[in-house]
Amino acid sequence: MFKHILLATDGSPACDQAARVAIGLARTHDAGLTAVYVIDPFPYLGMGQTNPMGFQAYISAAHSHAGRALARVAELCDDGGEPTPLETRIVEEATAAHGIAQTAHDEGADLIVMASHGHGALRKIVLGSVTTRVLAEATVPVLVVR
Repeated sequence: MFKHILLATDGSPACDQAARVAIGLARTHDAGLTAVYVIDPFPYLGMGQTNPMGFQAYISAAHSHAGRALARVAELCDDGGEPTPLETRIVEEATAAHGIAQTAHDEGADLIVMASHGHGALRKIVLGSVTTRVLAEATVPVLVVR
């Protein structure tokens, strides 16, 4: 049914569960699996001069975190039987939602798997939700794992 699954990760514990679901689906359907981490420069740019870290330090720290998040997905791919082949992508200079949706399109994914972090209603109204934005922008089905 699925030929290529895109897993969106931010390295959070909630993403571990989404990774397990994506890996299980990839194994069941003998599908390709790509994990993506989006480095969004806009939080830094929104802080302007008040941030004690320079932009390059911010990007460096984000790349380090992305590496750890993608390594965690790779560990999960090696757990529980036969290893699942994994491709990884780091996307820069895009909002998280746009980076996820665009990567799904570019990679030819036919399913996006991502975690729902279950933030409260007020925070969701004020900040929006990456998941909600991906659902609106993606051209392929999105499986949201709670």
